Amino acid sequence: MNPVRIVSGVVAPLDRANVDTDQIIPKQFLKSIRRTGFGDYLFDAWRFLDEGDLGMTPNERRINHDFVLNQPRYQGARILLARENFGCGSSREHAVWSLMEFGFGCVIAPSFADIFFSNCFKNGLLPVVLDAALVDELFRLATGPAPLELTVDLPEQTIRLPDGRALPFAIDADRKRTLLEGLDEIQLTLAHGAAIEAFEARHRARMPWLFRSNHQKGASSV
Repeated sequence: MNPVRIVSGVVAPLDRANVDTDQIIPKQFLKSIRRTGFGDYLFDAWRFLDEGDLGMTPNERRINHDFVLNQPRYQGARILLARENFGCGSSREHAVWSLMEFGFGCVIAPSFADIFFSNCFKNGLLPVVLDAALVDELFRLATGPAPLELTVDLPEQTIRLPDGRALPFAIDADRKRTLLEGLDEIQLTLAHGAAIEAFEARHRARMPWLFRSNHQKGASSV
């Protein structure tokens, strides 16, 4: 996955609590075995007025112009601002994939559902937990006369506002490293390749009978 260091851009305020993964990416669009192609169906029931099907593009749909992501001022937003318990519901990683493919690099909320939160780090989406009072302030700014632009700096663990303020946020050190270095779980395992090979060699030397082929086993029993 790609490393994550700084996410800058317009903030899209999604003023709803307990947004679940089926609202993020509805189940009828999970038929694909690929990890791509889900961005067109992000928040599908809210973005569109008609019922879509896998393979349909937004240009073929009836747009809900009242929904925040369809409003001109939030087009191209890179940061999603949400309320508490964002990402609750099922464990589908598609929720993270659809957010990223739509263009979001960061989600800011007072709290996240545990599995969704974990899936963010596994796929390169930065989830930032911020105090509810600060989230309230960001909602006020994001819905003000002009769009709000923020810079989320992962190395510094700060959110920089247009007025120069820097809001600090906490993040687990190991999870921070995976994002900074672009490491998913497979890449984290492969980073210990030399140690794994050394262990396998020692294990084979101590218990060689475990590694005999079926042909060898048959020959030894004759």
